[in-house]
Amino acid sequence: MEVIKPINLLVRFLLELCLLAALGYWGFQTGQEMVGKVGLGIGLPLVAAVTWGIFLAPASDRRLPEPWLLLLELFLFGAALAALYNTQQHFLALSFGLIYSINKILMVIWRQ
Repeated sequence: MEVIKPINLLVRFLLELCLLAALGYWGFQTGQEMVGKVGLGIGLPLVAAVTWGIFLAPASDRRLPEPWLLLLELFLFGAALAALYNTQQHFLALSFGLIYSINKILMVIWRQ
């Protein structure tokens, strides 16, 4: 069991990167003109990363207390899932949501 716990943390990190990629993909697919595509495709993941770093990162001085931490995390991951679904990436959205759910459950059980 002790071998699986670090793997779960690695999966969590990869999910966070996928969150940023999903938001960026949505931005580039949704924007009308090149400026809009670049603005949404780079700006939205940047806002999500800064928000994560300030309010959700374990080492942050401004880390939110529960339940606000969970609510913001669910909002960001939900936005990424919705972004994938909105760009017709239904299988990716379903896979992303399923992997996130399993990962989150294991993190709660193992107090990671």
